[in-house]
Amino acid sequence: MLAAEGLMVFYENMLALNNIAVRCGANQIVGVFGANSAGKSTLMYALSGIILDLKEKERMRGGEQITVLGKITYDGREIGTLKPHLRARLGIVLCPERRRLFPESSVIENLKIGAFMASRRQARETLDYVLEIFPPLKKLLRRPAGFLSGGEQQMAAIGRALMAQPRLLLLDEPLLGLSPAYQQVVMEAVKLIRETKKISIIVTEQYARPVIPIVDYAYIMENGSGVMSGTGRELLDNPDVKAAYFGV
Repeated sequence: MLAAEGLMVFYENMLALNNIAVRCGANQIVGVFGANSAGKSTLMYALSGIILDLKEKERMRGGEQITVLGKITYDGREIGTLKPHLRARLGIVLCPERRRLFPESSVIENLKIGAFMASRRQARETLDYVLEIFPPLKKLLRRPAGFLSGGEQQMAAIGRALMAQPRLLLLDEPLLGLSPAYQQVVMEAVKLIRETKKISIIVTEQYARPVIPIVDYAYIMENGSGVMSGTGRELLDNPDVKAAYFGV
């Protein structure tokens, strides 16, 4: 479905991504693990196309020069120069790090914003689905998103991304700042989304233990480079990986 090869991103002279290769097939969950500043969010910006918007904004304000190299294909089509809204129309939807909800808008308003590309029927059916997999949101629909807890905000953020009708869902650190209970809720929802909607998912995380049981394949990044990849079992069987990323 999606393949990135030789992906490189420079912020001025700083190398943020160094020759990264990532693949995600149909109906797969792929994990990308790494510490802070490993390049995970830059990778998600590159796959979603948001890096192109950042590049243009920096150019217009005379800021740092951003250079993007490499090849990204989606369903056999080269999309490396495609703007993010066009990638979204193809079904590549990003749920960003730290949720990025509109804090003064209600939960239902945030969800409806995500449905701007959906038909009325799709929006209605997807809203029902979001409330089915995240039941706590039912009582919070009229509450401003800024007054939600971190776990509630994450549920709303994933729901908003689902409202955009993704075929490939990019989840950038969805467990950041969440309690173990909410981490379990989010991971169960991710697994259910794949099973019921047949949506492919790429998820990045610093701490891999809650994520590794549900991934089909995973990559480990350090300082912008890919240092290891394999199935969840292969990574768990590696003692260095277990110590560094799984807390074992």
